[in-house]
Amino acid sequence: MKVVVIGTRGIPNIQGGVETHCEELFPRIAELGADVTIIRRTCHVPDGDHLTSYKGVKLVDVYAPKRKSLEAIVHSILATFKAKRLGADILHVHAIGPSLCCPLARLLGMKVVSTNHGPDYDRQKWGFLAKAMLRTGEWCQAHFANHIISISNVISNILASKYNRTKDVSLIFNGVSIPHKSTATDFLSELNLEPQKYVFALARFVPEKRFDLLIEAFQACKHEGYQLVLAGDADHESAYSRQLKKQAAEAGVILPGFIKGEKLNQLFTNAALFVLPSTHEGLPISLLEAMSYNVDVLVSDIPANQLSELTENDFFHVDDQKHLTQKLTEKLNAPQLGREYDLSRFNWDHIAQQTLSVYEKCKK
Repeated sequence: MKVVVIGTRGIPNIQGGVETHCEELFPRIAELGADVTIIRRTCHVPDGDHLTSYKGVKLVDVYAPKRKSLEAIVHSILATFKAKRLGADILHVHAIGPSLCCPLARLLGMKVVSTNHGPDYDRQKWGFLAKAMLRTGEWCQAHFANHIISISNVISNILASKYNRTKDVSLIFNGVSIPHKSTATDFLSELNLEPQKYVFALARFVPEKRFDLLIEAFQACKHEGYQLVLAGDADHESAYSRQLKKQAAEAGVILPGFIKGEKLNQLFTNAALFVLPSTHEGLPISLLEAMSYNVDVLVSDIPANQLSELTENDFFHVDDQKHLTQKLTEKLNAPQLGREYDLSRFNWDHIAQQTLSVYEKCKK
């Protein structure tokens, strides 16, 4: 079975939730015996990266313009034709924007599996035309994908209520691996951080992540000696990301940039609190990662964040700076270190088996 994957910027070590999802999932599917190729966007492949495979997954680079409004759709069209030339039995499309290509893929004779990572048209960064295209992509996914994978109950409900699409829809969560926690602190020392004396957040620098709100709330909260660390960066530099970096510098916030591997391990291992103030999520992998490190969490009360593994005390009202300030003060004045969570339903090995079963059902 030959599976070609599009809709992701690429792997490995490329920023984004979908990218982390693909980096964890597809090597496991390849290990189970599938022939998997991920088509990467040239504008996100780092200089000097000439990889043609990664952990059993083949990598093919296809042109994508580094322009926010055109990148996904131009690349997805080109990648769909490339997938056909590669002899794909199944085209696995990630996210609703690239799902605009579902009808084209079907016309070219490929079976289409499409993963819905959430209603991206709710993201604040998009203008009217982009949001219309994303809604059209969601419609194309609902009407033309042979099988849809939904990563949360919230998304499954959207598909059912808006499109009456319940047949051949599988709920398969995002996953998380239980980490080997770092015993080193050299990166923390570089950042002048003390273990368990900082609040940590991790995301792309886009408006819906509301890092600006977090900075304001952290400045207003009453705490003793804590610092704020915001890891990540913008894919496409914008007025928002430039203003956020200026705001962070003026507030003394630490910005380590986009990090992976040991540096990220150290920051997760030693954080006192992880905060996710988003107004929009699918099923946030960064939250699952924080929980895997036994870090206490504080998240906005949007439906996608309301995991059964969390308690009422872990939520603040979305976009409410005063409530976020209050909850930060409460959490930092009574820290919960080494918190335990049951993450059994987010096991990547099980998720890989579930996804392979979708492929096998799709081929019949």
